[in-house]
Amino acid sequence: MKEIFRERDYTRVGFCQSILEDAGIPTHVRNKDLVGTLTEVPIPEFFPALCVVHDEDYDRAVEVLRERFESDEARAAGEDIACPKCGEENPANFDLCWSCQEPIASQK
Repeated sequence: MKEIFRERDYTRVGFCQSILEDAGIPTHVRNKDLVGTLTEVPIPEFFPALCVVHDEDYDRAVEVLRERFESDEARAAGEDIACPKCGEENPANFDLCWSCQEPIASQK
């Protein structure tokens, strides 16, 4: 088991966990039972920590999260996003590629 993300705010940890679980990467959250008690203590060792269950999934998990958050940043900036299937540029607010109708994968 390898830690990938630690954050005081459990909702962010849970959000990242759901992204990885959707990608088929098994995860575990350490210290989740301490939320609301010891998380008020500003000591990072007590913060919820997202871990990948299998060490060999670590690099893929990092890449999945990186792609997701880079896509979110691009959308927030209003930048165009390339379709993963055909490569056409799409406005940041499109759910489907205008050219091939493929869902733009790293959206939601």
